[in-house]
Amino acid sequence: MRRLAAVAILLFATLTACSDDKPPTPAPVAWTKVDVGAAEPVTLTAHDDQLLIGLRHRGAKVVPELLLQDSTGKRTPVTVEPNPASPYAFEAVWYSIAYDGKQLLALGGAAGGAHSNTRWTVWTGTPQTGLIERPQNFWTFGGETAGDLYSAVITPSGSALLGSWGSDVTGNDAMVWLPQAGKWTRQDPAKTALQSTPNLLVGPGFGTTLGESIVIVGSQVRLAPNVVAQEAAVWRSTKLNSGWKRIVLPESGKRSQANTATCAKDCVISGYVDGQLAIWQLDASGTAKRVQGVPSVPVGDKDKLPPPVVDGGKIIQAVAQDNKVKVLTGQDGHWTVQDSQGPQGRVTSAVLMPDHKLYLIAGTSLWQTTLS
Repeated sequence: MRRLAAVAILLFATLTACSDDKPPTPAPVAWTKVDVGAAEPVTLTAHDDQLLIGLRHRGAKVVPELLLQDSTGKRTPVTVEPNPASPYAFEAVWYSIAYDGKQLLALGGAAGGAHSNTRWTVWTGTPQTGLIERPQNFWTFGGETAGDLYSAVITPSGSALLGSWGSDVTGNDAMVWLPQAGKWTRQDPAKTALQSTPNLLVGPGFGTTLGESIVIVGSQVRLAPNVVAQEAAVWRSTKLNSGWKRIVLPESGKRSQANTATCAKDCVISGYVDGQLAIWQLDASGTAKRVQGVPSVPVGDKDKLPPPVVDGGKIIQAVAQDNKVKVLTGQDGHWTVQDSQGPQGRVTSAVLMPDHKLYLIAGTSLWQTTLS
């Protein structure tokens, strides 16, 4: 009896120990630093098997630089030509570079003037002919009612610059600039979903494309007696700058914001809800849902989120937490969180290439890893 009791106790202790075991911690992601010379990477743009690396070379006469990497990994400099009449073009930092496989459209900015406001520059061209700055007059992007700019986009129906501008009604409107005879012209947002009203303030912050559509993400602020509610939102056109609709993202908590998006057949959108990372999916019909099971990662107003990466059925989101880079991978409601070996600092951009190589800008360096 004593022997049986001892065996029972041992078996119970073994089962208890097994039940307390936690799942093994996923191995850290091993990254390789990509040598881009003395310059700092600031933007990444992918099209098919081509990767554009936007650079900032503080010690060069022309600060903005651009590299085109092909499927073999070979990197070729793209000529960058500022106009001598535009002093801020020589100091520009790339904010956004759009590429459709043929045409390039880039948005650069440099602080200047008495108030150190951003002086915007627009560049167009091809990888073969180079990026050529197209000077605009001051009032194109400047003036007392000027807002911000954040994205350059190219659709099959044309190109656009996206930002904000002082509203004729209240606050700022979401603003679209279209090219006309070499100049960029603000489009009137009156009576569209891009216009702010006394009861609803529009807050865009990032733009991309989905087929013929432009997709803008950000937040809206509802105003009413004793009510100030900030909700993550998306603005989507049907074709270039026409047919705008606003979509409020679901399960937006007490305060939320959509920061970035990646769109192919549909859109995956990253942001935050009540100070924690949140991810949504928006299908081509305009139906949105919040992705469940996303790990708790603090995200605040000043935090930068790179666009999420979609690899088959997986959603991959890189984040910086306590100056360390974490990689979150989700599929069918199940998520893993991996630390990183190598990258540190603020994460600003991430793209996935067809060979499953993931490129990431963290701090002032470019990193690469291969997804399994």
